[in-house]
Parts: sequence; structure tokens; C-alpha cells
Amino acid sequence: MDQAKSGIDPRSGFNSATKIFHSLRPSIDFPPQNLALSVPEYAFSIHPKWPESVAFINSDTGHRLLFFDFVRRTKTLAANLQTQIGLSKGDVAFVLSPNSVNVPILYFALLTIGVVVSPANPLSAESEIDRLVQLCKPVFAFTSSETAHKLRNHRLRTMLIDSPEFDSLTTSSNRELESVTVRQSDLAAVMFSSGTTGKVKGVMLTHRNVIATIGGYHAKAKRMGKKSPKVALQTVPFFHAYGFFYCAISVAVGDTVVVMMKRFELRKMLGAIEEFRVTNVALVPPIVVALVKSSTDVTAAYNLSSLETVTCGGSPLKKEAIDAFKARFPKVTLTQGYGLTEATMTVSRQESPEESEQVGSSGKIAEGLEAKIVDPTNGLALPPFKPGELWIRGPSIMKGYMGDKEATSAAIDADGWLRTGDLCYIDDQGFLYVVDRLKELIKYKAYQVAPAELEQLLQSHPEILDAAVIPYPEEEVGQVPMAIVVRLPKSTLTEAEVKDFVAKQVSPYKKIRRVAFVDTIPKTPSGKILRHQLIKIFIPSSPSSRM
Repeated sequence: MDQAKSGIDPRSGFNSATKIFHSLRPSIDFPPQNLALSVPEYAFSIHPKWPESVAFINSDTGHRLLFFDFVRRTKTLAANLQTQIGLSKGDVAFVLSPNSVNVPILYFALLTIGVVVSPANPLSAESEIDRLVQLCKPVFAFTSSETAHKLRNHRLRTMLIDSPEFDSLTTSSNRELESVTVRQSDLAAVMFSSGTTGKVKGVMLTHRNVIATIGGYHAKAKRMGKKSPKVALQTVPFFHAYGFFYCAISVAVGDTVVVMMKRFELRKMLGAIEEFRVTNVALVPPIVVALVKSSTDVTAAYNLSSLETVTCGGSPLKKEAIDAFKARFPKVTLTQGYGLTEATMTVSRQESPEESEQVGSSGKIAEGLEAKIVDPTNGLALPPFKPGELWIRGPSIMKGYMGDKEATSAAIDADGWLRTGDLCYIDDQGFLYVVDRLKELIKYKAYQVAPAELEQLLQSHPEILDAAVIPYPEEEVGQVPMAIVVRLPKSTLTEAEVKDFVAKQVSPYKKIRRVAFVDTIPKTPSGKILRHQLIKIFIPSSPSSRM
């Protein structure tokens, strides 16, 4: 389409008549929507198939899994999941496991036969896992020897993916894989997100959603003239949407993924970059901050000359950290992107060294997407440079929230626009800037922490009359939950006791890190907590909560 003739500004992508921003990336010929096509079929079909292409490397053992073997193991496991386990199209499989090379094999095998993948954080408390299982209603669970005990409350058939039994299911089968017709409109995954209201939700993503995201990155690789595989270090957990899609994209574009198998350590990451000649790393802001704050002796001890690009996502990176990174690693391109689980992760991204110079930007709107900047007070769409809530529309937008029509309707309007809950603006060159958060989630590292969940927990304490939770800025991790507590009269409840009460019932990243005691919590007449008032009181230098 000729943008000039259509009324679209070729520099910003803005159509002054419709008030819609269009992607400035070249258009993509996505597969026809009515074509029966699964994520693995699409990813395998566009894989460049370089000779002796390595799909995954175990960072601990150095064991390499060739792409050919990855495909073979995926199909063998898929056949066994059909015949021995009895899984079939439309079933939901719960996955609770730390990172492992077996996880992507499992994901692709499940998707091949139309089984819905629903991964969860292995650090989750048992009570949290109970809620997730109730939400996604799985018929089977795949877990590991160190996390299996967290599923003891459920009558779920389970299998350990770090067991000899699982390995045998990936290597030998007595029967051929039975053909399954998987349509792009079929559900591929249920990813857990707090959405915009603080209540944990199951984000329903279709095969079409994932294919759209993969297709965008494949088109980018072609535009960049990619002629050989990159070596990407997977530091992000596979259960997280960021890690889930990074894995799928890497398979499609032919990259080799080095999987960090255990708990993240900076020196282990640097050692892996040196040992496996890593070219690309996907990180979250706290790791970038830790990297630039580490002693120069630490980074100098490793040969990092292979490193070309660091992609940072999860939350915006501060200018100080960007400047420090560029000073420490002048030959490495640091790019940022912005995404939501509800948008199959990618909304915008920086694609080149030139685009990465737009400091503070999250890049340009991704292929196939449209965006609107909407004034949250009157609902009017705004032009470039005017901040408002970002709305997006396109093939990567989720199907909805599982079992929650009300929340789905609140998030997606009748015309297919997803309300992101983020205050943003787009400049006259089409670059997206995230200014602030309209939604109230706390960003601890790359995790989302829902204040409402912690508030309910705090209010269950026999000595707590009322409570609110706000984001307290911490440079190392982004934000930490801070509890504002109203004690019952004559209570002597201490800060340490509040922290301990919550810590025993939640995942480590949800722990209360700070506590303040007050007489009352400011609220609206309808009872909604006025968090911004609390933020102004307890964080004077930060009048608003940043992402």
C-alpha cells in the first residue's frame, strides 16, 4: 500500500484521518488464516536449515542438540504423547520445571499434536500453583524432580522431564505420529499474567498469535541479510512469556540457543559467552545493571569479543544504565523492546544500531500491528508526541483471558483493540516511548507482582486492619513491593513479622521488602486505594510509579 496515497505519514506511520499509527516495518505475507498450520510446522518450514545446524546447547555439560535431532525428538515425543500418555488435541498440559533442553522439545511436541501448553514459575508457592491449576484445568502435568512435590495436592497424572522415562519417550516409539489437524485459530498456550487489574489471569494465545510473532522476527532476519546462525544465550526462564517466545523464534530463524540450566549467576553467564562464542543475549534490566556495576576486573577476565547484540526487555532501561553499558561495551549493540503477554510478547523493538541510538525508545511498532494513543480522560485518539494509553491491534493479540469474559471485554474492545494500560507516546519518526504505567503492577526484575494479591494476603493477618502495596524503586531490580499497614489497636506487629508472614506464602519475587505503618489508607469514595498519594508520601523523589 502506498502510504502517501493512503494518508499515512511515511515517517511516523500516523494517519491523521483515522488517528491510527501503522507499522513502518515492511509488510509480511503471513500464511492465510484458513490454512491448517501449527506453530512447529511453521517454524520448521521457515528454518534456514544450515548444514549441521545446532538447535540447543546445555550450558553445564556443553552437550549439543542438532536441529535435525531436535525435530526428530520432537516428533518421537509427540507420537508417544498420543499413544502412551493419551494426550489429544485441546487438552491442556501444565509445565512446572526449571530451564532444561528438554523443555523446548516438550513444548514443540505438545504443540505438534494440538495440546495447549501452560507453563508456570517453578518458584511459585503451592497455594499459587493451586490457583493456576484451577484456572487452566490441565489433564496432565510435566514437572521435574525438584518441583514435583508442589503438585501433590492435585490428582494430576505427572511425568518428570528430567527422568530416564522422559528421555526414552523422545528417542524411540513403536508407532508413527498420527496426523492432527491444528488450525491457526486453535489455542496454543495459556500463559499466566496479572493483566491490568492485579488478578492472575490465563492469557489464551492461539497458533496464529505465535506464528505472527515468529513471522515478524523471521522477516527481520531476512531484512538484515542473515546468512549464518547466531549463538543466543537463553538467560530468561522458559516458563516466562519472554523465554517461551525467544525459544520458538530461535528455532524458526535457525539460531543456536545456549540454555542456562541453573540459577542465574553473572560469572556463569560471562563464562558461557566466552565458551560458546555467544553473539546475542536476551536480558532483563536488572542483569544489565548488574553487568555495568560489576568490577571491570570481572568482565575483563572473560573473552567477550564474540558478543554482538544485547536485547533488553521486561521493563524499560534507565538512560544511566544505557550510557554505562555503552561505555563498558562500545562494540556491542544494546537494543530494547516492549511487549505484553497479551500481545504475544512483541509490540515494538529496536532493530539496528541506528535505532538503538533513540535513547529511551522501545523501538518502532512491529510488523502487522496498528496502534492508537488514547487520552485516558476522554477516550480521544491523539497525534504524535501526545502521551496517552497505548492501544494495539493485529494478528498477535490474544484470544482473551481464560474463563473470564468480563476481563476479556475490559481489555479488548469490539473492534479488536487491546488496551495496554501503559502511558506512551509515539514521535514523528514512529518510535514508541513508554512514559509511565496506568496499570498498577509492580515490576520486580522481569516479573509482574500484583498489589491486590499481596493486599488480600496482608489483610488476612489477624493483627492487620488494612493494607496497601506500592512499588518502591530499587535500581538493582526495578521495583520492590512496599507494604503500607494499618495495625489493629494495641497491636505490636513489627516490620519483620509482616515480611515473614508474607514470605511464607508467596514466591521469592513477591516478598514484601519494605513496610511502613500508618493510621489510615487513603481511598476514593468507592473504596479504591489512592496509590499515587501513598507514593508521593513514601517516595518523595518519585511522584509517579515508573515502569
